Amino acid sequence: MKRVILTSSSGVGLAHADRADMVVPFIYRFASGPLPTADHLNSYLASRWWSNGMHWSDCVGVRQSPLLRRQDRAGALLWVCETYGVDLIELWFDPEPNSQLQLIWLLDYLRSEPSITEKLRLRRVDFDLRGADPSELRHRDVRQVDITESDLGIASMAWEAYRAPTPELCAGLLGRPLGKLSFLKPAMEDLLAELPSPATGLGATETRLLERIAGGHNRTDELFRLGALATRVFDPWELGALLEGLAFGPAPAIAGLDGKLATLDPDNARSRNAAFRRSRLSLTEFGEAVLAGREDFRGPNPIKRWWGGTRLTSERLWRWDGERRSLISP
Repeated sequence: MKRVILTSSSGVGLAHADRADMVVPFIYRFASGPLPTADHLNSYLASRWWSNGMHWSDCVGVRQSPLLRRQDRAGALLWVCETYGVDLIELWFDPEPNSQLQLIWLLDYLRSEPSITEKLRLRRVDFDLRGADPSELRHRDVRQVDITESDLGIASMAWEAYRAPTPELCAGLLGRPLGKLSFLKPAMEDLLAELPSPATGLGATETRLLERIAGGHNRTDELFRLGALATRVFDPWELGALLEGLAFGPAPAIAGLDGKLATLDPDNARSRNAAFRRSRLSLTEFGEAVLAGREDFRGPNPIKRWWGGTRLTSERLWRWDGERRSLISP
């Protein structure tokens, strides 16, 4: 039986676990920044002839994939699966929000290909794939379930909701049954919690950053360490952008972040890492008041940030009330 695994970037260890003929990790970050266009995402999965940039095969190691010969690396993902008679396509996506967003994107994309969807099986990965050892993954028993048309419809609905110009449809998902996509609802709630709160104007991760700094964790390597913030939405690069937003506005909540970060090229990873390491962070008086709920960070500080398909600005500032689990419109 020929088997393919589709997974998030946190599942790259599966390529060394000998569980499939080909493992395809997906690298897109949907949890922050503007979403790629539908055409861009489609070209990523199509033949390289139609791709303007990264291609799905770029993340597949030839040595780890006897199914993918060098001359076939320009082909579309579905063409490769059909050409080599793949019998089973397993979906390994852990519960963290970006992985769940990748899962609904792929299911929405594959929905129009009945010859492929009948081969799909969802693995119920209820653990952190990134921290899993390949030798453990080789033998780990992970429950497998079939994907039905109903599940595909739910995925398409959820992906459309996340791409919408307001977060209203996503908030509505919390009150709906989501079939076998059982990790999607908590992931969506985590994402909604990153909208500014009505009391402080901070998202959940921004709040946690201030809490950790107030607790004496003044170095960025402590804040960026995996699991340090007990939140699952953003990667270290995205955490850096959040810190800059808290430190460089008209009314900063954080002091001590190296000022060179405000002018360095975002792609200059070496200099930016050095600047983050030099920083010694503390809360400003305003930051302490925000953390205590006495001030609204968004009052004096403008916001220009993407949340899915929603462009958050000071004039269009959607907020999330976590206690009431309700969305507050601008």
